[in-house]
Amino acid sequence: MTASEPLNTAADRTPGSPYVEDGALISTNPVSGAEVGRFPVAGSAEVRAAVDTAHSAAAWWAGIGHAGRRARLLRWRTLLTQRLDELTALMRQETGKPVAEATVEAAAAIDHIAWAARNAQRVPGERKVRGSLLAPEHAAYLSYLPLGVVGVIGPWNYPLFTPVGSIAYALAAGNAVVFKPSEYSPTVGQWLVDSFAEVVPEHPALQVVHGLGGTGAALCRSGANKIAFTGSTATGKKIMAACAETLTPVLLECGGKDALVVNADADLDAAVGACVWGGLTNAGQTCVGIERVYVADAVYDEFVRRLTERARELVVGDGDRVDYGPITMPSQVEVIRRHITDALDRGGRAVLGGPDAVQPPYVYPTILVDVPEDAEAVQEETFGPTLTVTRVRDGDEAVALVNANRYGLGGAVFSRADGMRLARRIRSGMTSVNATLAFAGVPALPFGGVGDSGFGRIHGEDGLREFTRPKAITRRRARSVLPAMSFGRPPETVRRIVTVLRLVHGRNR
Repeated sequence: MTASEPLNTAADRTPGSPYVEDGALISTNPVSGAEVGRFPVAGSAEVRAAVDTAHSAAAWWAGIGHAGRRARLLRWRTLLTQRLDELTALMRQETGKPVAEATVEAAAAIDHIAWAARNAQRVPGERKVRGSLLAPEHAAYLSYLPLGVVGVIGPWNYPLFTPVGSIAYALAAGNAVVFKPSEYSPTVGQWLVDSFAEVVPEHPALQVVHGLGGTGAALCRSGANKIAFTGSTATGKKIMAACAETLTPVLLECGGKDALVVNADADLDAAVGACVWGGLTNAGQTCVGIERVYVADAVYDEFVRRLTERARELVVGDGDRVDYGPITMPSQVEVIRRHITDALDRGGRAVLGGPDAVQPPYVYPTILVDVPEDAEAVQEETFGPTLTVTRVRDGDEAVALVNANRYGLGGAVFSRADGMRLARRIRSGMTSVNATLAFAGVPALPFGGVGDSGFGRIHGEDGLREFTRPKAITRRRARSVLPAMSFGRPPETVRRIVTVLRLVHGRNR
């Protein structure tokens, strides 16, 4: 998700809303409204200067080679681990998420930094590839080179883990990075960049620029070699349009409406536990969070009963002993309220929560049943602690309903015998079987979606290659047996080419 433009003064704002005052972006706590940090807003000139500086830093950063980058990224990983308490406390202060949730987020981010550092030489390194039988005199080589400068526009819901998925892989691949954190989490973003500067003091290979939507737009037009964006689909389209002006390539990780399929042979206790976690963790403010649940008729009633009991036990509030905290972006509260109301107006029922569960800045767990498929709560990203649970005949009907949605980010299937088959049929970039969100914690797997959830990948080998450009080289190693690429070729050469072509490609085999 990406916030709309916040108020530009401190007057009449709700707690948690960032605002601009005297040219500074002020971040506030979503519960108390207390100031967390303030940073100069970067205009077009400042953003352009940062990118120009990054181009110079990129030449040095690429020049130190894989070994040099690996050593520095692993030192960064170590520093983040040593200061974990400081980092998670700051995340709690700025976003409201409990320290336990912040710790899980930080752990995943640190693991991804380490994987990217250790695999960057193996994955995009130069290698010899097989040549052609029609041109055996040429050896073929493929390498993946750094792009130069990558602009990263990050979200507020996971202010560490999500941007690190682009930042760490871009850096490991040899690029410099200019990072624009969300206006709702600039303090965490600044802390992350400052920590990197401690282990890489030589050149500013990672910089930060702060501001609202205008700063992000300036980054798109700044001369960066690629933009990696995480946020809403609507904002992603604007990012893509801005980048199209200069043919700047983009990576878009946009919204989701992820679904959980519960087959008749599922382990219900495991499915219920995973559903509660996958749907309500971080107050439901998770792009790959579960929002829709499709349950086979044979186990539907029992699943709903257990799910309601388990969700009712969750503790919501501010502090270290809560399961989840506030809605970080105040305007999202009204989106959640609207989706709940629309579902009920269309004949749905709230077996837990409902309109009264919306108590800003908190939204308590809400489980909706009998909600028609055309309701906003089924079709649109809610980004809150709500679940719609729908009865289906079996897993195949569930998959058909899952795939009818325009989003295609993640998802999950619970089935003892049929999980892999159903998972392969789901139209999404990622699916967990007998778990939820598990794919995000495996650094070797690519992360990204299809449809309105965007395109491009972070994480894994695909994530490393996403921040490189392929370079193909051929090297003549002998005289040409069939000198086809010459105006001086005799007719006999053409006849021989036809003969070889028929031998190699003229038969089905």
